[in-house]
Amino acid sequence: MPSFDRITFDPKVMGGKPCIRGMRITVGTIVGLIANGATPEEILADYPVLEPEDISAALSYAAWRSEEIDVPLIR
Repeated sequence: MPSFDRITFDPKVMGGKPCIRGMRITVGTIVGLIANGATPEEILADYPVLEPEDISAALSYAAWRSEEIDVPLIR
């Protein structure tokens, strides 16, 4: 897995979903906002704890995850 320093996973935060820097803002929230037409500037205004790099990291993680392939184990 590539290094995504800003993406964290903690079962105690949002049920272990990928989040931004341990906060309760998920990658899915960011990707969903972008998909619905929000600009990075609007997201940063709505979530002032975020940094521009957080949005880039969320999009990069989502793109990487969408390319991941599940390979069945042969027994």
